[in-house]
Amino acid sequence: MSETLENLLQENRQFPPPEALAASANVTAAAYDEAAADRLAFWEAQARRLSWATPWETVLDWSNPPFAKWFVGGKLNVAYNCVDRHVEAGLGSKVAIHWEGEPGDTRTITYADLHRAVCQAANALTDLGVTAGDRVAIYMPMIPEAAVAMLACARIGATHSVVFGGFSVDALSGRIQDASAKLVITADGGYRRGKPSGLKAIVDEAVAQCPTIEHVLVVRRTGQDVAWGEKDLWWHDTVEQASAEHEAQPFDAEHPLFILYTSGTTAKPKGILHTTGGYLTQVSYTHWAVFDLKPYTDVFWCTADVGWVTGHSYIVYGPLSNGATQIMYEGTPDTPHKGRFWELVEKYRATIVYTAPTLIRTMMKWGEDIPAKFDLSSLRLLGSVGEPINPRPGCGTASSSAATPARWSTPGGRPRPAAS
Repeated sequence: MSETLENLLQENRQFPPPEALAASANVTAAAYDEAAADRLAFWEAQARRLSWATPWETVLDWSNPPFAKWFVGGKLNVAYNCVDRHVEAGLGSKVAIHWEGEPGDTRTITYADLHRAVCQAANALTDLGVTAGDRVAIYMPMIPEAAVAMLACARIGATHSVVFGGFSVDALSGRIQDASAKLVITADGGYRRGKPSGLKAIVDEAVAQCPTIEHVLVVRRTGQDVAWGEKDLWWHDTVEQASAEHEAQPFDAEHPLFILYTSGTTAKPKGILHTTGGYLTQVSYTHWAVFDLKPYTDVFWCTADVGWVTGHSYIVYGPLSNGATQIMYEGTPDTPHKGRFWELVEKYRATIVYTAPTLIRTMMKWGEDIPAKFDLSSLRLLGSVGEPINPRPGCGTASSSAATPARWSTPGGRPRPAAS
């Protein structure tokens, strides 16, 4: 069996892109030559795509391997780069997120809307005593407030630790304890497979084991009855009442942006620290380059959850730093029917979809007649991540995997293994 799988992974055929796509591509073959000739100059050029409050003095300091320090001396604010600068450029009315809840409720969030929400959240966190360097745990469904919470932390220099909303009490409490988090942001629940799933009860049980937690900020999503304690605060009573005026302050390029834990399937999960300047440079550039993003005409959809590094990079920080319009979906691809995925592509005229081979294989089993019911003519580019796509004998293999391209020598903060 292992030999069969190994043989399936050997794919040497090449399939050129359509001529029209290649002719207008953001990146050409010349980029490979530029990077090979001087990779530090190459990444320095990509860093200049961002707005820096203070220029860097050294592109890369690798004097203490394997720890790489990128853009040493430079200062910037991630939230400013993802939100403020687009509003200042006159793009406040541009849609940042088309959000669709699993029950069918929708929200259209412009960059001006996002700016207001992030500023309010930043002020609320500050009022709750969160300061630069503090850690904040985020345990949320796929709702816009998850992205707002992450950006608000980045705005005030707090390090966020997002925990996938399907993880257990032990997984959540362990990550809170490991980071000595000061605050948890969660929701009463989220919708999954046609019914509300509870989150607040899991948080309550985890927080009981975590003495560092001072407050729990709760978004009302499902309206479920939840237990309430002295540490608990409703998002709508706190964040949505806060001032929308907030000036983003720059932080050092090596300031900790977030902690994300490995899956823990083979050992105890390891918290991987990602810093600010190198990480944002890398995800902003790769989102623009790998997905050939045309921010004024494309509608981008990454189907991951924000709880994974793919969601951090290609739902929040990559797309928003590039001023993209994107789709964010709360639920599962087979609820309320197996055509929901394609229904959303048709509804929002998605042009770029980034998903997982697992979902592709599942939809192949469901049959071609399901996507055939929908208008998918808007699609121009597909990406997949996480594992190789199944080779199809006699046909071209769609193997353009767009996995997070960070490796040991690319800017992304602390070096990290591929498992992160």
